[in-house]
Amino acid sequence: MTTPFSVREIPFSFPGSWFGISPVVAEASYADDLHLVSHQRGMHAILRFEPRHADGRAETRVTARPERLRWEHPSGHVEMVYESADTIRLRGAGLGMRIGAAATTLTPFAGTYLYRDPRDGSPVFTSYETGRRYRITVLSGTPRTPAGAGLLGSGDRHLELSGEASWELAVEEYTTSRDPYRAVASFEEVARAAADAFHDYVEAIAPWRDAGTPAAELATYVLWSATVAPGGFLRRPAVLMSKHWMDKVWSWDHCFTALALAGGDPELAWHQFTLPFDHQDPTGALPDSVAHSEVLCNFVKPPIHGWAFRRLRERLPEPLSRDRLAETYRRLSDWTTFWLTQRRAPGQPLPHYQHGNDSGWDNATTFDAGRVLETADLAAFLIMQLREVAALAAELGDARAASGWSATAEQLHTALLDTLWDGSRFLARDPETGATTSSTSLLALMPLCLGADLPEEVRTALAAGLKAHLTPYGPATEPLDSPRHVADGYWRGPIWAPVTLLIEDGLRRAGHDDLADDVSSRFRALCEASGFAENFDAGTGAGLRDRAYTWTAAVYLVLAEDHRRRC
Repeated sequence: MTTPFSVREIPFSFPGSWFGISPVVAEASYADDLHLVSHQRGMHAILRFEPRHADGRAETRVTARPERLRWEHPSGHVEMVYESADTIRLRGAGLGMRIGAAATTLTPFAGTYLYRDPRDGSPVFTSYETGRRYRITVLSGTPRTPAGAGLLGSGDRHLELSGEASWELAVEEYTTSRDPYRAVASFEEVARAAADAFHDYVEAIAPWRDAGTPAAELATYVLWSATVAPGGFLRRPAVLMSKHWMDKVWSWDHCFTALALAGGDPELAWHQFTLPFDHQDPTGALPDSVAHSEVLCNFVKPPIHGWAFRRLRERLPEPLSRDRLAETYRRLSDWTTFWLTQRRAPGQPLPHYQHGNDSGWDNATTFDAGRVLETADLAAFLIMQLREVAALAAELGDARAASGWSATAEQLHTALLDTLWDGSRFLARDPETGATTSSTSLLALMPLCLGADLPEEVRTALAAGLKAHLTPYGPATEPLDSPRHVADGYWRGPIWAPVTLLIEDGLRRAGHDDLADDVSSRFRALCEASGFAENFDAGTGAGLRDRAYTWTAAVYLVLAEDHRRRC
């Protein structure tokens, strides 16, 4: 990768690793020094890396590339590389490093403790919250400060190497006792192996990249570095939404990472699409989110999975096996049935959200009218999903089931237009009272994702309505001139990646190619200027919230690849 990235924006990490190196130690909380931050059992800062010179903390310039992290100071430098998912190597010349327990209030049931390995005397930090151990093995140089010991880490809870001489060490993460560390490759060999691994990966994921897609390598790195090995409730290799504080997999975010990975890493893409279905409940509902040590089922997420599966199949280099098609048919059928049986009020043809969080648009202005609403986006997503389930049933030889799913899709399609379309915009409806309300939220335009499956006059009106939301950076979730627009208001103004891709795809399938090209171009330029934040200020283009969000990187890659292929 030719240009460095900022570790304040994107953690330095490695595929399969459950930790990253970052100054972000909690939600929107930045430390002065880089920390080893674990994402098991939640987000926990474990170790602190403090560069040292002349018996004090040194102010350094930090640069990072996929294979190497570097602290630079006039006196010298320190470098870090990943040897494997659980081992990092550090070396210094002219600059020292103090590695200590992260700043935290120690209680008998929290924090990082320090012991010595009785076999070779290496200091071992133990994280109470994660249960992981971190052993430091000095490969060259002499520790300047002896490490403390004791049940609560009494004494100095750090190890320090002086910059007066060159030094090197390894830090290993592990759960059970293991033999003392022995280096089997030089530091430079380790760095070259990491560089080669990333090069091979970006060549697989984005072989189409060129000067016109300048952020493709960095977007690929965001996905590569956010990947973790199976662990806890994540039964498959998983691309976390971030190795900052959004360190989970939400049950619609995963669809976008799957699409970006499909062409170059189809097996990982399959795991991403399938992961939340591992926790599908008996009613067919998907969880709200899955993390290492937590499955949340207080909400669900919108049923975009039929749309995503169709697009996934288009992007995979080889057809899916019949077994995987059958598995997906069963799971999508159950997920669709959940909405038709558990989320339709008696006598009502349209399903409803029980809360804005179910829609994925947690606080959109649409839900100012009420918590339980029938909305047009939900109906549109289900229509697409029903059509995909019908197609799968037919492909698997069940013509009767295919006919039934298709009939239900037509019923929802008719109800959507008869109940929620007012001639210029879609409304939301209270399923109990029948009262309808309008809003200026972009949510009301999301049936654009149906493309040509909408009557021409409806899709034309929606495309025209989109222009009120279209800023220089992409579609704002609430128009800039709306009295309810909030610049950093989550779904009350900012620009979001998944919405952009759904709209772009629908516009293209509706025949509005020029507008689709415009939406794609604006969002790609936004990412190239502002990175891969969770969302963006619609007025300035500034990145907001979590700054290393994988669905943003994934949507950039999908849009960039599609654009490149159209050129």
